[in-house]
Amino acid sequence: MNQDFDYVDIDVHELRERMENGNATVIDVRESFEFDMGHIPGAKPMPLSTVPDNLDDIPDGAIFVCASGNRSGQACAWLAQQGKTGLANLAGGTQAWVMEGLDVE
Repeated sequence: MNQDFDYVDIDVHELRERMENGNATVIDVRESFEFDMGHIPGAKPMPLSTVPDNLDDIPDGAIFVCASGNRSGQACAWLAQQGKTGLANLAGGTQAWVMEGLDVE
């Protein structure tokens, strides 16, 4: 868990495991053009700037991803401050996913 916020950083392997167990709502906070260039299969697009407008649509336990883990970490921190629980940030983001040789769609 991060020191100041109620979310965890997970790696690609844990994300894959959660996805295989059907236990993953993956939200990609990159801009639309970035998402369209390739994203983790099943990820839902939600640019970082729109996260506050979608607060009610974000379930506890959601996993956030961006290109490197920075923007998704910002989303997790803000959402935790709003009372969301069980959030996770993909450390290394989509770049780490691709570097592991995993498919994007």
